[in-house]
Amino acid sequence: MSDELVKLRDRIDALDRELLRLLNERAQLAQAVGHVKNGQIYRAEREAQVLRRLCEENPGPLRPENVEHLFREIMSACRDLEQHLRIAYLGPRGTFSQAAAYKHFGHAVGEVPGSTIDEVFRAVETGRADYAVVPVENSTEGAVSRTLDLIVGSPLKICGEVLLPIHQSLLRKINAPLPSQERRGGEERLAGIQRVYAHAQSLAQCQNWLNKNLPNVERVSVVSNAEGARLAADDPTAVAIAGEEAAQAYGLDIVVPRIEDEPNNRTRFLVLSDHDALSSGRDKTSLVMSAPNVPGSVVKLLQPLADAGVSMTRFESRPAKGANWEYLFFVDIEGHRDDPAVAAALKEVTARAAMVKLLGSYPAAR
Repeated sequence: MSDELVKLRDRIDALDRELLRLLNERAQLAQAVGHVKNGQIYRAEREAQVLRRLCEENPGPLRPENVEHLFREIMSACRDLEQHLRIAYLGPRGTFSQAAAYKHFGHAVGEVPGSTIDEVFRAVETGRADYAVVPVENSTEGAVSRTLDLIVGSPLKICGEVLLPIHQSLLRKINAPLPSQERRGGEERLAGIQRVYAHAQSLAQCQNWLNKNLPNVERVSVVSNAEGARLAADDPTAVAIAGEEAAQAYGLDIVVPRIEDEPNNRTRFLVLSDHDALSSGRDKTSLVMSAPNVPGSVVKLLQPLADAGVSMTRFESRPAKGANWEYLFFVDIEGHRDDPAVAAALKEVTARAAMVKLLGSYPAAR
């Protein structure tokens, strides 16, 4: 081993010791802040501000997304010294919802997986969890209807959002016994497959690849991709479509990575609790409303936003439950509900609407 290599490694070891000391000093300061606040430990707006500042000040060579990931985990570990947050998500283990929960809160949290989106909502509403992470829309498949339906009647508020790149992979247990005439490796890894398990949205997101490579294989829709991975782990003639988390959770191999038809596929998740967030400086506000049944009512309903210079980033219509041919409109706008322009626009919208419910203001995701 060269003297130069020894010196470099010694320097790294010294820096690691200094980093450890500084991390524990930071943890002690976080504990002191928690004692002074004497209340809610997790503050979405504060964490968003810290992460934005660090990414903006990052001189490199670390990429901004790596800086954000590192400091998210540091904040998660420090927060856990004061309060062990319980996070509900659409389970089981290995789902993209679990990955979204980790991306937002870090790994130092308690997990409350639910078998349905309804169960995830109820976990927070009944106090079994502090926060919920639920999918609300996919960039290729559109809105998650059940989330929109539930949020209308729920007392929960949106306090955050997560944008998660969705990379679908074909998973299989390669070390499972296969018929003797089939070889392992390469294209032979696709031999002998009789069925593919996945959530309906994932099957739709990968249909071009499936049509080309597994045209005669049965496609079985299951409640979640993680459930599909669990089933595939017990069946040598089956594969699953899921992410890396599911492969790790159920001991599967990634046979073919990134088989999604749209490479920029992303899912947006909402973070829900009994409160929303204070202003972070770059925020969104979500609301749901209905318009009076008169000509031009929808245009008149949205006009105050344009007049106030408030940008609308999402507009989604859904049939109103219990009323034929009436619709609810889900709207996302830029800005916080306490911003003067947003507050003025919301006041005017409320005066014109048949119904308005403010779903929450929260830091906009990167």
